[in-house]
Amino acid sequence: MKHPLSLAVLLALSTSAFALDAPKFDPQRLSDEVKTLSSDAFQGRGPATEGEKLTVAWIIEQMQGAGLQPGGDLKDGKRGWTQAVPLLRADIDGTPRLDFTIAGKADAMEQGKQIAVRAPLDGSKEVSIDKAPVVFVGYGVSAPERNWDDFKGMDVRGKLLICLVNDPDFETGTGDFGGKAMTYYGRWTYKFEEAARRGAAGLLVVHETAPASYGWPTVKNSNTNTMFDIVRKNPAQTHPALEGWIQRDVAADLLKRAGLDFDTLKKQAQTRQFKPTVLKDVNFSAHYAVRSEVITSHNVVGRVEGSKYPDETVLYSAHWDHLGIGQPDAKGDRIYNGAIDNATGTASLIELGRAFAHAQRPQRSVVFLAVTAEEKGLLGSEYYADNPLYPLATTAGVLNTDALSPLGPTRDFSTSGKGSSQLLDLLIADGKKMGRVFKPDSHLEAGYFFRSDHFPFAKRGVPAVSFGSGSDLIDGDAKASEAEQADYGKNRYHQPADEWHASWPFTGLAKDLELLYRVGSDLANSRQWPTWSKDSEFRAAREASAAQRK
Repeated sequence: MKHPLSLAVLLALSTSAFALDAPKFDPQRLSDEVKTLSSDAFQGRGPATEGEKLTVAWIIEQMQGAGLQPGGDLKDGKRGWTQAVPLLRADIDGTPRLDFTIAGKADAMEQGKQIAVRAPLDGSKEVSIDKAPVVFVGYGVSAPERNWDDFKGMDVRGKLLICLVNDPDFETGTGDFGGKAMTYYGRWTYKFEEAARRGAAGLLVVHETAPASYGWPTVKNSNTNTMFDIVRKNPAQTHPALEGWIQRDVAADLLKRAGLDFDTLKKQAQTRQFKPTVLKDVNFSAHYAVRSEVITSHNVVGRVEGSKYPDETVLYSAHWDHLGIGQPDAKGDRIYNGAIDNATGTASLIELGRAFAHAQRPQRSVVFLAVTAEEKGLLGSEYYADNPLYPLATTAGVLNTDALSPLGPTRDFSTSGKGSSQLLDLLIADGKKMGRVFKPDSHLEAGYFFRSDHFPFAKRGVPAVSFGSGSDLIDGDAKASEAEQADYGKNRYHQPADEWHASWPFTGLAKDLELLYRVGSDLANSRQWPTWSKDSEFRAAREASAAQRK
């Protein structure tokens, strides 16, 4: 249930900005910027590649030309344009040897085809797992507050775990995990973390398209290339040596050969009574070398300093990175251009910065943060949130732009996932004044709330939303728009085919930016501090810093 703003707060937040017209945004400029940034010249914008150098330089040039001031790291008392982000970079050296042994007979797994194993992020220089016992652990969840434990006290140290993706409620739609609305327990990142906490040799997540919300090509492309993580003091506490995915049919066949039935075990795993199941006479081996090093990537930061409260911040964010150069598609294309994901969001960030830089200075400062390594696990935003250039306690809100629509205007708009806050209430109220209706995320089971760069801020208490373009086209068919989105998810998302098209009008994105500008301007010219709804898991973190806000 949405937690509504009081009438007084709504009035205070909306009066100033709506007294003036929001600036108009140029669809052609947006199209040109997306076309440039997603061109082959930028080599897929992979972090710590030549593509990063080109991308960072281009964003700085655009921010500077837009009239922003540098808002990055301090050096000799002056801000630069970037924030250095140290990352662990890891690659599998050569072709990994991966096989299951069933009743003494080895069955080799082909990387990228049956299984997708990530380069290790626990600091290992090699992975050597020899005939580890294999255990099916249901959804791999330990949630004491929900009286749920898929491990039931089993010692899984040194074992290979296999688990299901998403939450136990996904199939039934009801239960202790919010029904179809994915909790963090449903994210593969949590499952790897839980395996590491328990000392497992590794974990394979069973891929199924519906509960994962993406197909196997996305899994393959995202997990078989260079891996990154922020530099951690004890990485083995977060990452087991082996992290990866396995095709559903491969896992089902493996279980069958061990005398077990996949569908039966899956149904059992949806109940508290489930017990972890050892696959009899099944072992797993993995051997491969690892190249790893600490490298430095960069967030790019522009800023408009507030006229009255410069130490208070409204923050816009978007990730500049994509997957770089990777495995070829059926046409032999190896460049993952990332036009929708996320040249659209980066262009939006630049144009929002231009609008603020050319308007009357806001009372609070406004920061424009283009983050690195989102595709590697929200790492640029995670690093910023852990090492903020401007205090999170006095950051009034975060508005993230990720994979926006380049099509025409819509009657509606959305946000990623469910995160009830007064910032969302303000977005809804301003949207209504523009004649647009808020449409809640219709795919909460996909866990989009945990998959965009607002999340590292939200989990530290900062009110944050990730804006989504609508689907109800003013000039068009809602079903056709939804079909287009479905086609994107299947055939272009995280694939080389995510390329700019001359037919895209970008008129809808221009309208989206009018709304996002109004919300940020309202917040930057107010004395209000939005908070989370009373039942939000993020409210306590925000309240802990209340004394730092006046």
